[in-house]
Amino acid sequence: MAKTLYDKLWAAHVIDNRSDGSDLLFVDRHYVHDACFQGFDFLHEANLQIRRPDLTFGMEDHYIATRPASVQSERVLQLGGILKQNAERHGFTSYGAGTDYQGIVHVVGPELGLSLPGSLVVCGDSHTATHGAFGCLAFGVGASEIAHVLGTQAIWQKKSKSMRIRVDGSLTDGVVAKDLILHVIGLIGARGGTGHVIEYAGSTIEGLSVEARMTICNMSIEAGAKAGMIAPDQRIFDYLRSRRYAPEGDLFDQAVVQWMALRSDEIAVFNREVEIRAKEVEPTITWGTSPETSLGVSGYVPKLEELDADLRAKYLPMMEYMGLDSGMRLQDLKVDQVFIGSCTNSRIEDLRIAASIARKGKARVPTLVVPGSVQVQQQAQAEGLDQIFIEAGFEWAKPGCSMCVAMNGDSVAGGKRCVSTSNRNFMGRQGKGSRTHLASPLTAAATALTGRITDVRQWL
Repeated sequence: MAKTLYDKLWAAHVIDNRSDGSDLLFVDRHYVHDACFQGFDFLHEANLQIRRPDLTFGMEDHYIATRPASVQSERVLQLGGILKQNAERHGFTSYGAGTDYQGIVHVVGPELGLSLPGSLVVCGDSHTATHGAFGCLAFGVGASEIAHVLGTQAIWQKKSKSMRIRVDGSLTDGVVAKDLILHVIGLIGARGGTGHVIEYAGSTIEGLSVEARMTICNMSIEAGAKAGMIAPDQRIFDYLRSRRYAPEGDLFDQAVVQWMALRSDEIAVFNREVEIRAKEVEPTITWGTSPETSLGVSGYVPKLEELDADLRAKYLPMMEYMGLDSGMRLQDLKVDQVFIGSCTNSRIEDLRIAASIARKGKARVPTLVVPGSVQVQQQAQAEGLDQIFIEAGFEWAKPGCSMCVAMNGDSVAGGKRCVSTSNRNFMGRQGKGSRTHLASPLTAAATALTGRITDVRQWL
C-alpha cells in the first residue's frame, strides 16, 4: 500500500498501541527549554529520573534577556537557573546563558545537527513543527507529556489525518518563505490544518533553502496543523554534514542512503490536498489578530459593509483592537516599532536579507534585531551584518526569543503598532494591548526605513 511520508515516520516509531486508537511512539530527540520547568516538577513529584538523558537537550531561550535594557522579574531570572539545575541533576546537556550554543531551541537544534531526517522530535513548544523541515515528525507537547517523555522516552499519540500543500513555480521579487506561509494560512485559514499533519511539496518548496523550509514548517501550527514536514533532499544532507551531533564519515553516508527513502510514495493518497501557484504570492502581511488575516502588502483592510454577518462579527473586534478603519489601505498605516527575530525569522539567511534592505537607509522607528543563536550572532558579526544594522539605526541584541513572547523584558507597549517577523499576532502576544503585524524580514526592514507598512519591492 502506498504511504505518505507521515505514514512512514509514524510506523517507524510505534512501540505499542491501545484500544482507544492511541500508539506509543519512541521519541528520538527531546528538547527542553527554560519554560519547560513544570514537566520536571511532575517528574520529580513521581520520584522518577530521566529515562534517556543522552537524547534530551536543554536550551535557554524564552526568558533570557537579550539586551541591557531588558527588565525582568525575579521569577524570570530564576528560570534559566532551574533548567541548569535540572540538567545537572539528571545529566543531560543544556546550553544556557554564556555557552557557545545558547539560543532559540528551534534554531539551535538544527544548527547542531540534532534534528535528523526520520526522527521523532518533541519539545514543550508548539513551534517544534520547525524541525519538520528536515523530514522529521516534530510537534509540541504539554507539561504532563514532557514529564512522560522524560520518564519513558516515549509518548502516546493518536494519528492525525494527512494534508499535502503543493506550491509550484518561482516566487517573484521581494517574496520569501514568510510571505508564502502567511499566504497559505490566509488561504486555508487558521483552522485549515486542524487534525492534520501537513506535508509541503512542489517545485517551489524544493527550491527553498533549508532556512526557508524551517520558516514554512514553523508556522504550520498557525494553520492549525499538528506538524509540518518536507521530504529531505540533498540540500538537507549538505546542511547536516559535519554538524556537531550529525553522524560522521561512513555513518553519515549510510544515513543518507536511508534518508533518501523518506518521501511520500508517488500514488500515496492524502486526506486533503491544496495547490498554490507561487507567482500569485505578494509580499504578505497580517492586518488583524490572527495569522489568517494576511493580505498582499498592496491590499486593504476588509470593508465591513461587504462582509456577511458572521465575518463582520469576527472582524469588527479585530479592527477595534488593531486601531483600523474599515477598507483602509495597509500601506497608510504608521508603525511605532519593528522586530526582526524569533524562531520563525532569526537565522543567518533572515538577517542577510534584512540587512540587504537596512543598508539602503536609516530607521525612522525603533527597530530591534535579535539573532536566533550565538552561532547566528557570531556569523552575522563575521559578515558585518551587525554593523549594517547599527549604522542604519537598528538595535542589535543578544540571542533569544525576545519580543516574540514578551516574557523576557522585551515587549511592545499597549496601543503601539509593531511589524514583527515572529509567528503570532494574538491580542497581547507582544505585550498587553500591543498591535502586531506579521511580515517577512524584507518587509520588516523596509518598514523600519519608512515608519509605515511598506512594499519592499520599492526598495529592491
